[in-house]
Amino acid sequence: MFTSNLLTALLAPSVLAAALHPARDTSADSETTIALQGILNNIGADGSSVSGASAGIVVASPSQTDPDYFYTWTRDAALTLKVLIDEFIAGDDTLETTIQEYISAQATLQTVSNPSGDLSDGSGLAEPKYNVDETAFTDAWGRPQRDGPALRATALIAYGNYLISNGSDSVALSNVWPIVQNDLSYVGQYWNQTGYDLWEEVEGSSFFTIAAQHRALVEGSTFATALGESCDACDSQAPLLLCFLQDFWDGSAIVSNLVDNGRTGLDANSVISSIQTFDPEAACDDTTFQPCSARALANHKLYVDSFRSIYDINSDSAAGSAAAVGRYAEDTYQGGNPWYLTTLAAAEQLYDALYQWDKQGALAITDVSLAFFTDLDSSAAVGNYSSTSDTYTTLTAAVKTYADGFVTIVETYTPSGGALAEQFTRADGTPASATDLTWSYAAWISAARRAAGIVPATWGASSANTLPSTCEAGSVTGTYATPTVGSW
Repeated sequence: MFTSNLLTALLAPSVLAAALHPARDTSADSETTIALQGILNNIGADGSSVSGASAGIVVASPSQTDPDYFYTWTRDAALTLKVLIDEFIAGDDTLETTIQEYISAQATLQTVSNPSGDLSDGSGLAEPKYNVDETAFTDAWGRPQRDGPALRATALIAYGNYLISNGSDSVALSNVWPIVQNDLSYVGQYWNQTGYDLWEEVEGSSFFTIAAQHRALVEGSTFATALGESCDACDSQAPLLLCFLQDFWDGSAIVSNLVDNGRTGLDANSVISSIQTFDPEAACDDTTFQPCSARALANHKLYVDSFRSIYDINSDSAAGSAAAVGRYAEDTYQGGNPWYLTTLAAAEQLYDALYQWDKQGALAITDVSLAFFTDLDSSAAVGNYSSTSDTYTTLTAAVKTYADGFVTIVETYTPSGGALAEQFTRADGTPASATDLTWSYAAWISAARRAAGIVPATWGASSANTLPSTCEAGSVTGTYATPTVGSW
């Protein structure tokens, strides 16, 4: 649970610490800033662990051998900055310069010609990673990766909306919108083409990518309107993406990649998608796979269960109790171990669901989600339960305990100093693979916020969950322009 000294120490922003331990004097805790500092150490030009990285460049890890992660990935950087932007909006004013430097760096990276293409037709925006000095990485790689532009748009829109709400519309228009416009144009033009998934291994159609793209177009339309601009692709293509998203549901779980690769399809891809597209104002909507939806809960159960018997450290993990989880059961990369960020994602989806049930004042169990609930309470039955009922109280308490269990596992295998690697071994939980993984630190903070009931702004899921009468492929040829960032 987020109650131990170590986990409390990882909740860097004061607003989080205050929410979790209102009476605690966090200034006396020497580990308070570990997670946030771990991220900042990996961002150039001042990051202590990434000498040589340009200003605003988010380096995946300081590790340069076995594995070499000393690059900036568009996806990882965007997910990390979304966390920092949420922290800034929640009250940590010290992060704004870092956010602005990141945005300036993205304006530069959008113009870098690379093996995926260039900006003239938008194709270069799907290049997965770059050197830390903002030059192209030209070796062989799994490219293109089409989630990056959508995730970057989501992060920048969050900051852009903050600027608008604080009367800085002109800054949002001049410094944020040009980058976002290129990314939205890319999504509208290329969403129906295959690419590599977030693990950079599978070429096909990825649930994570399509979900991220749908969200970006929905919130991009609103952002454009707020600035007096337009997004031709947003309104026309978002419903088509939502249609396609339904194809990943097989009736029992989410098939994370639509490709015949010999895997079951159960993959952290789906759980990370659920938390990335979490909307605190949304109902438990199956169409957008909200965290509390029957589909997302059924998928969560089968995904977690797929790891119970394959990791030695899960030997005592029975159904309904937390387990260490990795990317997918068939994984062999760096030994095919549990990951810190995936185990935290399993917790975060449940914290999200608890928030949604509490906001709605009710919890529903359907035939689809029943197995998830009976693992936690054998007496659970299909029905609708008001927050005033004993059943609601019992079930939500069980879900909270379940979610906390995933965090306890991560805590158990986190070194005393709080450093987070990429993985911890399946045999005994020793940290493994890349050290000080930026995404792992971001996952700590994100899960902690949700555990405390601190959530991001809505992205409009509730008004963008209606399927069109006909599902079809689509594309809108984008327009692209060199972005410039002026004074902040």
